[in-house]
Amino acid sequence: MTKKERAVLAVEGLAAVYPEAKCSLVYSKPYELMIAGRLSAQCTDARVNIVTKELFAKYPTLESFAEADIDEVAEIIRPCGLYKTKAKSIVEACRRLLYDFGGELPRTIEELTTLSGIGRKTANLIMGDVHHLPAMVTDTHCIRITGRLGLTAETAPEKVERDLLKIIPPDKGSDFCHRLVIFGREYCTARNPKCEECPLKERLNGYKCKV
Repeated sequence: MTKKERAVLAVEGLAAVYPEAKCSLVYSKPYELMIAGRLSAQCTDARVNIVTKELFAKYPTLESFAEADIDEVAEIIRPCGLYKTKAKSIVEACRRLLYDFGGELPRTIEELTTLSGIGRKTANLIMGDVHHLPAMVTDTHCIRITGRLGLTAETAPEKVERDLLKIIPPDKGSDFCHRLVIFGREYCTARNPKCEECPLKERLNGYKCKV
């Protein structure tokens, strides 16, 4: 079985186990996903969702974020860690989004990553969830699990992304990554993975994961 064939089996298997692929970050407006993605750096999605509930209520529009006092934003997002740096980049990104991009999130990775604090992970998240374009969100779950599945030998996010783009169908990448997050929390955990209960075990034609 080739790596590409195994990748397709993994994509199909996770789709069967988790029919509804959904981003774990809660947002209602496209730019809010950009902000939540920035806050998720070195922070759990669960904590981000708690913080953004208050943050998005206080700043209900892109304009209000662009005009926000950075110190006030920092106080709200303090639980997410690196709050001073994150607050500064959030306000700067919103200003640039408003004044340079007319309030619309860019439609390329290259442009998205020019926004303050936005790396390839959040840029890919936006590409897939907002623009519904090919994307590969290489977060810790994706890197860990695709490595165990032998789909990549790399550990650097951008290199993992490059490897996966060669073998994952372009229209499946975004949903595949969302499903990896759920799968990584339920079964393929960083420590003590539940290999005996793994729902992919029978679907991978006997492939032994590199755990």
